[in-house]
Amino acid sequence: MKETLKNKTEKVGGFVGEFKKFITRGNVMDMAVGVIIGGAFTAIVTSLNEDILSPIISLVGGTDFSYLQVAMGSGDNAPILMYGKFITAVINFLITSFVIFLIIKGINHISDRFSKDKEAEEEATEKECPFCMSKIDIKATRCPHCTSQLPEEEVPEEEIAKDAEEE
Repeated sequence: MKETLKNKTEKVGGFVGEFKKFITRGNVMDMAVGVIIGGAFTAIVTSLNEDILSPIISLVGGTDFSYLQVAMGSGDNAPILMYGKFITAVINFLITSFVIFLIIKGINHISDRFSKDKEAEEEATEKECPFCMSKIDIKATRCPHCTSQLPEEEVPEEEIAKDAEEE
């Protein structure tokens, strides 16, 4: 009986240890920070919509969406359809998704700019054999796979000078 209790304790310790390892991973912490920032951002967008945009729209349209409602019957206990709050929630969603779109678009633009710079720095080191389509060294004159003599390509004078300096 003691042995089964010990096994159960080890399993729980293993489970707790595994959970501790999972929760302290970097990506889980990043996700938690993202959720917290997302909640704060949602509060900002909601305030922007309810406190700034809705009053401006009500000036133009003559109504505030958040108070639009329809009673689904008569009496004090009749259900009320609050479609104005739904319109406000849709506007909040559109604003939030638009701002996130702009942020992602900016991040993608910056990452594309950096990746293009890296690609420009990297020079080609391989070419394709026109006979067997194998990848070979860019300076090769004969294919090591099919032993075909490769056609001579015009090499810019800059590369010839660069190769001479390396030797």
